[in-house]
Amino acid sequence: MPEPSPEERSDIIVSTLLEAFEPLMQADPHGFRIKFRKMARDPFAFYRGTACLFYADVGEGGRYADFDRDWVDAESARIWVQGDLHAENFGTYLDADGRLVFDVNDFDEAYLGHWTWDLARFAASLALLCWQKALPDEVIDDLVGRYVRAYAEQIEHYQSVADDTEWALTLGTAEGAVLDALHRAKLLTRFGMLESMTVVEDYRRRFADATGVRRLPDDEVQAVRTAFDAYLDTLPETRRGAVTFDVLDVIGRSGFGIGSAGLPAYSILIEGFSQALDNDVVLSMKLGNVAAPSRVVRDERAAGYFEHHGHRTATSQRALQAHADRFLGWAILPGSGGSAGYVVSEVSPYEADLDWDDVTEPADLAVLVNQLGRPRRRSTAWPTPSPRRTS
Repeated sequence: MPEPSPEERSDIIVSTLLEAFEPLMQADPHGFRIKFRKMARDPFAFYRGTACLFYADVGEGGRYADFDRDWVDAESARIWVQGDLHAENFGTYLDADGRLVFDVNDFDEAYLGHWTWDLARFAASLALLCWQKALPDEVIDDLVGRYVRAYAEQIEHYQSVADDTEWALTLGTAEGAVLDALHRAKLLTRFGMLESMTVVEDYRRRFADATGVRRLPDDEVQAVRTAFDAYLDTLPETRRGAVTFDVLDVIGRSGFGIGSAGLPAYSILIEGFSQALDNDVVLSMKLGNVAAPSRVVRDERAAGYFEHHGHRTATSQRALQAHADRFLGWAILPGSGGSAGYVVSEVSPYEADLDWDDVTEPADLAVLVNQLGRPRRRSTAWPTPSPRRTS
């Protein structure tokens, strides 16, 4: 494919962004002004906010559609991919077994696609970050090579073990900046998070009134509570027993990250693990977005399997992440255009992001990318298609 002129490339960028974001821009113009201004800050910020443009380029008919032609066959063109694997989509969480783990932490764009897409998207983001650190091209090439080799070695490891969910980056296996993030997470507490988000009145917690908090009319509260009751049926039976799911408060939320502008969201405060005030749990119920890879993957089997984008997000995360959040599920809420699917997950008290600003030396970056290239689990299994549920 011939190289487009600067004017042609600008037209491709604008039309791709409009196709992906126009409905959300109309729903939240202010949120998208903020999003686009953040994206204009530097090349990496633009890149992380434009997954749709990446897939327009690597999808059929795109500028780089054949970059992986020698590496992908029919089977490996349809595995679960994270969908937006860039350098800042990593962090810590407390898994369902109670371990602090460092791993990919955003599955909003997860879908079925080429196994190479995650690697290519991460490699480009790594190159941009390292370029902004003024590192020479040969150092950047070496770091990208280390990342890909670490990925290949980890996949080979998974082929030789019976349980591909056992390995993880934890306090016992991590090093460098990853270990630093896990240490920061260990200092965090549920009580500290609750104190920052809630107040106690009459011996009962509720959300504090603060910037980004929207108090809901009674009918909207009831709609969220009804959706929450149905969400409980999406949780595996093994993950329900230790939790009290009594709803204490419901609010609307705004102010999520660059990728979530225009997506309605709610926060739900539940009783949690016991009636003690320091054990309450905060859940997020966020509208599922159209996954960027789904815009270029023409596969009726995949499109027909998922009930809605909330279902897709939760199902994909469970497939890609060993021992995922015990509260991960999905719900349906009525909207202006009909019913819409939401993904439900815990707002974890134990989240600490990777701090790239403090990692500047090539030797330290090498230690870091060797770990980022080792996914905790990469599932290739694809479930038997089932009809969409209508209720």
